[in-house]
Amino acid sequence: MSPRGRSLASLVALLCGHVLSRTGNVVALFAIPFSVLAGGGGPIQVGIAAFAATVPVVIGGPFGGVLVDRVGYVRASVVADLISGATIALIPILAATVGLPFPLLLVLVFLGGLLDTPGETARRVMLPQISEGAGIRLERSVGFLDASTRLSTLLGAPLAGVLVAGLGAYPALSVTAVAFGLSALITAILVRMPRIEAPVQYPESPAGYWQDLRVGLRFAIGDPLLRLVVAMVLITNMLDAARMNTLLPLYANEYLGGAAGLGLVAGTFGGGALIGSVGFGFIAHRMPRRITLAICFTLAGGPSLIVPALGLGLGWMIAAAALSGLAAGAVNPILGAVQLERIPVNLRGRVFGLITAGAWAGIPIGGLLGGISVSLMGLTVTFAVIAVLYTVTTLWPLLGGNWRLMERAR
Repeated sequence: MSPRGRSLASLVALLCGHVLSRTGNVVALFAIPFSVLAGGGGPIQVGIAAFAATVPVVIGGPFGGVLVDRVGYVRASVVADLISGATIALIPILAATVGLPFPLLLVLVFLGGLLDTPGETARRVMLPQISEGAGIRLERSVGFLDASTRLSTLLGAPLAGVLVAGLGAYPALSVTAVAFGLSALITAILVRMPRIEAPVQYPESPAGYWQDLRVGLRFAIGDPLLRLVVAMVLITNMLDAARMNTLLPLYANEYLGGAAGLGLVAGTFGGGALIGSVGFGFIAHRMPRRITLAICFTLAGGPSLIVPALGLGLGWMIAAAALSGLAAGAVNPILGAVQLERIPVNLRGRVFGLITAGAWAGIPIGGLLGGISVSLMGLTVTFAVIAVLYTVTTLWPLLGGNWRLMERAR
C-alpha cells in the first residue's frame, strides 16, 4: 500500500474508533442514572452520579493533555479507551458478585470518565499529520471527526434506551466496555502516524510534568486568537447549557407537548448538524473563515432561541432546529482547523486539553443561571435575553482585530 493509502486507511480507522468510543460514552451517561436507581438510589443520588460523570471532562482535559504529548497520540488514545472500558466494566461485574455500594460506584464513574477527554484530544491532534499524509484538507478531516461525534450521539442515545429497556442498566454498561475495547483495538492495529517533516516547534525545556503544563498554559494564554476563541466558546457554551438543560425542558412541557416534542427537536438538530459537518468539509477551503464562522455560529443558536422567545409551537421549533443544526456543522471544523494550525506540534495535547477545559467551564453555571432567570423574568423573556447575548457574542469576529488571524496564510 502506498504511503497516501496507509494514511487514508489510518484516517478511516481513527474515525471508526472515535465513533465507538464516543458511542460508549453516550450509552454510559444514559445507563449510569438507571444503574443508580437499580441499586436503590433516588433523585439526589442520580444528581450526584451525574456530577461525578461530568466533572472528569473538565479535570481530565488540562491534566491529561500533558500525558498525551509525553506518551504519544496513538498510545494515549489506546490507553485511554482501555482504562475507561476496564473501569466501566467493573461496575456490572461488582454489582453481580460482591455488591456495589454507592460511594464505590461514584469512584468508578469518576475514574471511567477521567481519560475520556485526553483520549479524544489524542485522536484530534493526530488529524493534521494523517490528513497531510492522505492528501486531505485539514478542514475536511476535522469536519469528518465532528460528524462522527454527532453520529455517535445519534446512535448512542437510542441504543442506550433499547439496551437499558431490554437488558437492564448493568448489561448496557457491559456493552459500553466492549465498545471502548473495540475502539482501542482498531486504533492500535490500524492507525499509523505518517512520517512527515514537522514544522518548527515551540521551544521548551523538558523539566517535568508541571513545567510542561505551565508551558502549555503560557502558550494558550499568550496566543491572541486562542484567547478570543476560548472566551467566545465559554460564553456560548454557558448560554447553550442554560437553553438545553433548563429552558427547553420547561418550554417543551408548556408549548411542545412534553418530552416527545423535545426529543423530535433535538433529533432534528442532531441530524442537521451531522449533514452540515460532512457537507461543509467539502467546501470549507473555499470559504472565508472569519465571516463564515460569525454567520454560522449565529445561525447555530439564534433561530432556536428566537422561536421560543416568541412562544411559537412545535412546527416552528423543528424548522429552527433544522436550520441551526445545518449551520452548527460549520462551526467546529473552522475552529478545530484554526486551533490545530496555530498550536505547535509538541504542545497540541496539553493546549487542546486546556482549551477544552476553558470552553466547558461555563456549562455547570449555565443551567443554574437559566433556572434563576426563569424564576425572575419568565420563560419567554429569558429566551429573548439569551438570544441577544448569544447573537452579540457570535458576531464578535466581525469586529476584526485579532480575529483576522484565523484566515488561512496566503
